[in-house]
Amino acid sequence: MSVRRVALLTAGGFAPCLSSAVGGLIERYTEIAPEIEIIAYQHGYHGLLTGNKIVVDGETRAKAGILHRFGGSPIGNSRVKLTNAADCARRGLVQEGQNPLHVAAEQLKADGVDVLHTIGGDDTNTTAADLAAFLHENGYELTVVGLPKTIDNDVVPIKQSLGAWTAAEEAAGFARNVIGEHRSGNRMLIVHEVMGRHCGWLTAAAAAEYRRWLDTQEWVPSIGLSRERWDIHAVFVPELALDIQAEADRLRRVMDEIGNVNIFLSEGAGMHEIVAQLESAGETVERDPFGHVKLDTINPGQWFAKQFAELLGAEKTMVQKSGYYSRAAAANAEDLRLIKSMTDLAVECALRGEAGVIGHDEEDGDRLKAIAFPRIAGGKAFDVSQPWFTSLLDGIGQHAVPVSTS
Repeated sequence: MSVRRVALLTAGGFAPCLSSAVGGLIERYTEIAPEIEIIAYQHGYHGLLTGNKIVVDGETRAKAGILHRFGGSPIGNSRVKLTNAADCARRGLVQEGQNPLHVAAEQLKADGVDVLHTIGGDDTNTTAADLAAFLHENGYELTVVGLPKTIDNDVVPIKQSLGAWTAAEEAAGFARNVIGEHRSGNRMLIVHEVMGRHCGWLTAAAAAEYRRWLDTQEWVPSIGLSRERWDIHAVFVPELALDIQAEADRLRRVMDEIGNVNIFLSEGAGMHEIVAQLESAGETVERDPFGHVKLDTINPGQWFAKQFAELLGAEKTMVQKSGYYSRAAAANAEDLRLIKSMTDLAVECALRGEAGVIGHDEEDGDRLKAIAFPRIAGGKAFDVSQPWFTSLLDGIGQHAVPVSTS
């Protein structure tokens, strides 16, 4: 396959890998195929539909390494679903009656794109596969090579998504200052709300990272500086059943003994119960173009804090969300190594015309490869039976029952 021009786009929510992944792709093409032109669509599929793009010039190629130092995305993100024609028309991205897939395909043809690199979650990458199929049916060949981005680490069948390690580290760092507030009032309840709509991996990993930090500290309990007060006392994730009364009874004893309770809460924990309660009360629950509940409009952290504050007899309650702090961070060393291995392979696959999403395939011995698009899906559940997580719960005295899948 002869590749003359490649296009890059980042889409969906931010993760601490986007800037670095863009930089890594530019660096690799410049190293092994500098004659290939590179363009970048601005704000993901938004820019593809509107033709808003930039050409990666010599200065950008020479300075691409700088992108590894930053979070966010230099080429911009947005949430656009190409199969939601009504939403695209409402936002002025296509004309009424137009098929967004057709509009995007025509733009790719007009721009002479041979390879499209998508950096995003399952929606971003499977949408790109739909585009490639549409173009193929219309006599235009396009190779799509995706990179998996999600701080939730919930893409099937990929072992580790880009940016997730960094997000967990950042959430743990955020929690240090938040939990430092535990003596700002008598009988203090602190809820650290962590991103994770369907998957509790990030909440669990952040909690584990935070407790590793606790292990490195010295304490002065005689003045009140004790590990018990700084510790996490509960971790709530979507994959664990939650008996609010039983947990409240346990946490009430903690509150009575040490004077504060600290909770790590995945924003998706109890979401269905919250939505059902709101809708039964006649309230409208807002959803995004993908049909996902807009979690910021239902405030899971506040809902849980309200339930527990009364049951624990808390005199002061604080809810803090680490998501936006974590997801726009620069990639850490561990993620940078993962990004390098994936971007290098992504370019190799592109040059030989091999489509798919790059990742370590959990169903093929964790082998790093281009995984076929039909096998890619979101919403991978966090495995709560993993020893590191069960050890975490044992350490904080939390009894856990997995949510029934029957």
